[in-house]
Amino acid sequence: MQILLVNPPNCGRSIPEEQYGITSLKQIFRGEPLALETLAGNLHGHDVAIADLKTDPQCLQRALEDLRPDVVGFTAVTCEANTVLRLAGQAKETCGALTVAGGSHASNDPEFFNHPAMDFVVIGLGKKSFRELVDALDSGNLQPEIPGIAKTTPHAPMFWTPRVFTQADLVEEHPPRYDLVAPHRAHYTLKSLGLELGFVASAHGCPFDCDFCCIAPITGGRYLTQSIDAVIRDIGLLGDIPVIRLVDANTFGNPEHAAKLAQAIQDAGIRKHFLADVRSDTVVQHPNLLRKWKEIGLRAVIIGFEEISDQALATMNKSNCAEMNREAVAILHEIGITIVGDYIVSPDYDERDFDQLERYLSDNPVDLPIFTVLTPLPGTPLHARMKERITIHDLDYYTLTNAVVPTRLKEKIFYERYAGLIQAGHANARL
Repeated sequence: MQILLVNPPNCGRSIPEEQYGITSLKQIFRGEPLALETLAGNLHGHDVAIADLKTDPQCLQRALEDLRPDVVGFTAVTCEANTVLRLAGQAKETCGALTVAGGSHASNDPEFFNHPAMDFVVIGLGKKSFRELVDALDSGNLQPEIPGIAKTTPHAPMFWTPRVFTQADLVEEHPPRYDLVAPHRAHYTLKSLGLELGFVASAHGCPFDCDFCCIAPITGGRYLTQSIDAVIRDIGLLGDIPVIRLVDANTFGNPEHAAKLAQAIQDAGIRKHFLADVRSDTVVQHPNLLRKWKEIGLRAVIIGFEEISDQALATMNKSNCAEMNREAVAILHEIGITIVGDYIVSPDYDERDFDQLERYLSDNPVDLPIFTVLTPLPGTPLHARMKERITIHDLDYYTLTNAVVPTRLKEKIFYERYAGLIQAGHANARL
């Protein structure tokens, strides 16, 4: 079969820009579509192409006309979901392809894609289940019963069998098809260093369940580590690319595995910079693990600090505390690892809350603070908790930079304070 996998364009709408002319909130990052490269790696025997609309927004129509694909698969986060439905309709109109949706939004809110433009929805990790779907379609079975795959039934509820994800779903023997995005490789850069950036997965899922996070349904709540041999292989496949972003939600979720991986990287003689996600409590409980990773090239960590008080963290089911965050910052500064810190700004913030956050950041500085607005993504516990307060249901605004519930402050003031945090963070960034 001819299969086209599509990475949607940068999309989403901005209330502060549309309503108040605040344009400083735009944060566009182009990273390679590893999820699609991973799917493609397990589609041997079929003709596969990737259309990366984040680097070439106009390439879909050309690909549809040139390749005439039998199947077109889309990945999407929440703010891309409306766009993906539109693009799926374009695929059907152009070449009559069967269309498939996957990614985090499909895994958290599969019913959204129960639409005439879409034929199937992949729920959770898709490397194995998508292959099973493609093989079924290739054999002429248009009504396959595959765990983790839903056949759309527009205007009626969908039914599917949940998939129990295991190590077998990683299909580690087939590596990502990095070659399929080779023409776009120059776009995948770490701007602060002007260096090319490659993506590698070393783990899937997260052992925690923060109520705002959309990660858990992707693995059914499980935490699965990629084998060390597979990680080393994938790093090698990226050739001389100098910076490797480990795209796991929690690279050090299994400290023992992370320590063995660091040793394997050292033993293999790999000399690269690494970026990875880590929790602050892991830093505090395993500082020597971070020191080891620093030795083998860990340049920066991304930490979801989220909030600055124990009460706010408990409300998010973060399973962490403010003192742990402060201690982790001190340890990482001592080791010499750059800290990219994620903070969530609640629509319920008043002037005092913004002032307290600014003072906290002054007393506990990180190298690059990233600020998002607390957003109840559909399918998350936060969405269930805040559902009655939501006034904006258009998913184009679910970019994590818009308040989709009413703000406590006057809306213009809220966005001005929010923009002020971002501007100050960028002005003081040290990378």
